Amino acid sequence: MVRVAAGWRNLSRSSDKMPTVSSFRFLHAADIHLDSPLRGLDGQEGDIAERIRSAPRRAFENLVQFALDERVDFVVIAGDLYDGDWKDYRTGLFFVRQMGRLNAAQIPVFLLYGNHDAESRITKALELPENVGVFRGGKAHTFTLDELEVALHGQSFRNRAVTDNLVPGYPSPRKAMFNIGVLHTGLGGFDPQHDNYAPCSLTDLTAKGYDYWALGHIHQRQVLHKNPWVVFPGNLQGRHVRETGPKGAALVTVRDGEADVRFLDFGVARWETVEVRIRGAESLEDIAEAVRDAAAPLVKDVGDRLLVLRVRLTGRTPLHGRLLGDPERLLNEARSAAFGLGAESAWVARVDVETRPPVAPEALRERADALGDLARLLAEAPEDPQLLRDLEEDVGLLARRLKPDVAESVEDPALRHAIGGDFTALARDAAPWLLARLDGEEV
Repeated sequence: MVRVAAGWRNLSRSSDKMPTVSSFRFLHAADIHLDSPLRGLDGQEGDIAERIRSAPRRAFENLVQFALDERVDFVVIAGDLYDGDWKDYRTGLFFVRQMGRLNAAQIPVFLLYGNHDAESRITKALELPENVGVFRGGKAHTFTLDELEVALHGQSFRNRAVTDNLVPGYPSPRKAMFNIGVLHTGLGGFDPQHDNYAPCSLTDLTAKGYDYWALGHIHQRQVLHKNPWVVFPGNLQGRHVRETGPKGAALVTVRDGEADVRFLDFGVARWETVEVRIRGAESLEDIAEAVRDAAAPLVKDVGDRLLVLRVRLTGRTPLHGRLLGDPERLLNEARSAAFGLGAESAWVARVDVETRPPVAPEALRERADALGDLARLLAEAPEDPQLLRDLEEDVGLLARRLKPDVAESVEDPALRHAIGGDFTALARDAAPWLLARLDGEEV
């Protein structure tokens, strides 16, 4: 039997799967973001677009199938199962269907809600199968798996922006049990890409007396401490070009009270960034060939997954102005190159032009024409107090009006400067782009 703390319904398992005492395995996942809108699909329809759009669901199906194939003892989801309120009931029905598969195999699931799926944000609900135990908000609760000698402690978010340290309110560890703390946290803001919700310190966690902390919220997989284990599994599936590399969950194996952690890759689309040096390139066709050559080994590495690329073009080239001046053609040339590796193998989400003109900016400012006048004016822009005030009032106002989720996903460097309030950097970085657009291939 699976017993839960007072006030919770019982969860049952058959007795045909009785592991040895203190020997068990569980999956630790977080930040699944079911039905999250993945970015990087502009201009694409058909099979590749559908593969990217459905990636969070397919990755979750991979996790569930692994749990079934390997007969893990239980599954922990440490927050942000959903990306926000459901657009319709299909999101909830998909999750219930997957939980039903685990229920049929009598595999318990312990679910905690984070900032994206906080109780106040989800207005729709469906009855979950009996194998799913939910950590409610407001107060930490404990589930116990008696035959495994496991206690799981956790507390969901009631609201998106939880600013209190929740760890002191977690129960004391159960004696003679393997204690798991489930927590969605920014962990003191050590990752600036994520808000510092439910802030705490590593010392807070290690001093609690638990054996394993199953964390969520940070999308980069990492082990922060061993004995006790403090683990972020990362998100289950990358959703945009800043979430690169293998994505999945942690498989935790416990024998005689000692844990071992192994990360598993469940993603179906892998985002990667590739730098392509184009020094010597004389045409867009040359650049396309360089992109194809750089992407080829990555396609082999990801196997049957879809490779979704962010391409960074670097180097000094006479094509610099043309690359900045015709971004649409450049992006589609890169996508065409990726298709050359196999129509279902790779997709280019974006191309960042970080090249430099063959003529240095200093030389450009010495020209005695209108472009030289503009170059001199732009060189002084980052130190012009009035211009910086104007940027803050106009561009800054627009940046501040962005919704948090939108601001978090912005990739454009200039807009990121505006969001961060660095208008000196905005003025500095805008100058070479503007000059290149005006001067075309000469710059």
